[in-house]
Amino acid sequence: MSLDFSGRVAIVTGAGGGLGRQHALALAARGAKVVVNDLGSTTDGSGGSSAAALAVVDEIRAAGGEAMANGCSVTDVAGVQAMVDEAVAAWGRVDILINNAGVLRDKSFAKMTLEDFRFVLEVHLMGSVVCTKAVWPLMQAQGYGRIVMTTSSTGLYGNFGQANYGAAKMGLVGLMQTLSIEGQKHDIRVNCLAPTAATRMTEGIIPQAVLDAMQPEAVVPAMLVMASQDAPNRTVLLAGAGSFEAAHVTMTQGVHLGMGPDIDSRLAAVMDTVTDRAGERVPVSGHEQGQHEVGKAMAANGG
Repeated sequence: MSLDFSGRVAIVTGAGGGLGRQHALALAARGAKVVVNDLGSTTDGSGGSSAAALAVVDEIRAAGGEAMANGCSVTDVAGVQAMVDEAVAAWGRVDILINNAGVLRDKSFAKMTLEDFRFVLEVHLMGSVVCTKAVWPLMQAQGYGRIVMTTSSTGLYGNFGQANYGAAKMGLVGLMQTLSIEGQKHDIRVNCLAPTAATRMTEGIIPQAVLDAMQPEAVVPAMLVMASQDAPNRTVLLAGAGSFEAAHVTMTQGVHLGMGPDIDSRLAAVMDTVTDRAGERVPVSGHEQGQHEVGKAMAANGG
């Protein structure tokens, strides 16, 4: 697997600090030209400053790399398009998009306002959609693209007080599932990264001793693999503290009960069998669920 990014152009959102900064530095160190995007807001999305993005650009240039700063919000459609246009004007193409920008507005669901729910979805989910939509036609035309969505263990498995964040992050997995299918014929590979890393978004949430083991640098190798020429496609890669895992949305073998007035009670009686994970599989697309169910029905009816 080649991890040389010479000649590649990458956009990294939320790259003014934390994990995004490490992503940008690593790509630049391996030869990529990097757009360092960061609104410069606080963790809840308020405020804004270009200082953080400019500082990362200065780091990259001091090390001999090429980079430019951009301070638009990932939710600003016109701003994002202008960012992509600027990258193309300077470097001719965009090969890699790392959707990393995000915010936190944590509260239990009972106390969370709909405004805070919508805002977190807007930044994480729609922000990734906006950025991906802006680079998609370029990647189709050039027959090459690597897109990394930043999901989370909260989306995959849940965490108290983060219903908005979890919904947004699992939404990115769903987005990846379809885009990885649609982009395949153009060699656009779309994957998800679920990082466990200590950043300003985790300060005050996790004990310091644990934070010390969760350096953002430990997550970067997973991003590099998914952004590389030989990247996988449609993979959810988990990374943290030097460990790496994969997550899958699976389907059990289940049971066929047919139709009738008593199916609800019969289903309730065999739920242990329905949820039994022995023989579960990862469908290659959503159609496979329907094929599985119809196949069972036809077999039961002698078809």
